[in-house]
Amino acid sequence: MKTVKYGIIGCGMMGQEHLRNIALLPDVEATVIFEPDAGMRAAAAELAPKAKFAESEADVLHDPDIDCLLVVSPNHEHLRQLECALDAPHRPILIEKPLFTQEDGAERIKQFAAQYSAPVWVAMEYRYMPPVAALIDNLDISTGGARMLTIREHRFPFLEKVGDWNRFNANSGGTFVEKCCHFFDLMRLILKSDPVRVMASGGQVVNHLNETYDGKVPDIWDHGYVIVDFASGARAMLELCMFAEGAEFQEHIIATGPDGIIESLVPGPERFWPTETLGPSPTPKLIVSPRNPKGPIEKEIPVDPTILAAGDHNGSTFYQHQKFVDMVRNGRQPEVSLNDGMWAVRMGQAAQESARTGQAIIL
Repeated sequence: MKTVKYGIIGCGMMGQEHLRNIALLPDVEATVIFEPDAGMRAAAAELAPKAKFAESEADVLHDPDIDCLLVVSPNHEHLRQLECALDAPHRPILIEKPLFTQEDGAERIKQFAAQYSAPVWVAMEYRYMPPVAALIDNLDISTGGARMLTIREHRFPFLEKVGDWNRFNANSGGTFVEKCCHFFDLMRLILKSDPVRVMASGGQVVNHLNETYDGKVPDIWDHGYVIVDFASGARAMLELCMFAEGAEFQEHIIATGPDGIIESLVPGPERFWPTETLGPSPTPKLIVSPRNPKGPIEKEIPVDPTILAAGDHNGSTFYQHQKFVDMVRNGRQPEVSLNDGMWAVRMGQAAQESARTGQAIIL
């Protein structure tokens, strides 16, 4: 089988997770990498010792040996780098979320999509967490079609990134864009409808208040609630708290329909679990609670330990790359489209605006 060769832009913390997972796939390799930070470049070289390192983004985009592109740069660079790809050979792209942070991003993405001839897959990893995928696969038979959806994430604060770019809304797009676009993507996927109204409340009350960077205090939010109304009449709610890493499970997703409830419980990164005091980290769960006959049915959804150890997202990065490589090899369409990525950001931007103004935002 022909080896699929990746060109990669950005190999910070998340980029290195991608490298570890690419290394687990047969007949796949990281061929050329651009990473401007010396420390991150050295770490990437250890994970991908056969890769060559480019001097610029353009060198990666125009490299004749690669079959596809992976973009894992800071959020505010994503859209510009996509637009740069228009002037290079058009190859399949896997681009990290969020798709954009700019106010005019949706319009620019539409213009890009009209000109780019190869498929673009937006990296919404949470779809591919095994317990979340199990919820999606069993959704209709368990609920009769979800009409209400609740997503809760109780997690740790934002980690340190190169240049501390994620401490400021101007770079990240804001917490509801940076962190929560995953959940807004899941809302649309699970409820099979587009949003029409967003109401939110959020702010910064605990994290990063005593930090300064070049004399500036971080303005990134650490908690919030979002309620979303959908065109179908379904409703969804998000609860986010980023000073709650003591929870047994990091994500809890509950979908409810006329026939019952289905729930997915996902633990946080295994490397943060205190095994010395609490033993092995929790196993993900799927719980189905039918209305008739009553009584929850609980099932564990374990993840292969090797895949689990390759990243912080419950194995989802591996399964995403597995599907992306299949798309590259066989000419399929992306499972997460530019339209999906655009909606996820628009919902996040609406949540940011609603929380800032105290007004519901109509989409």
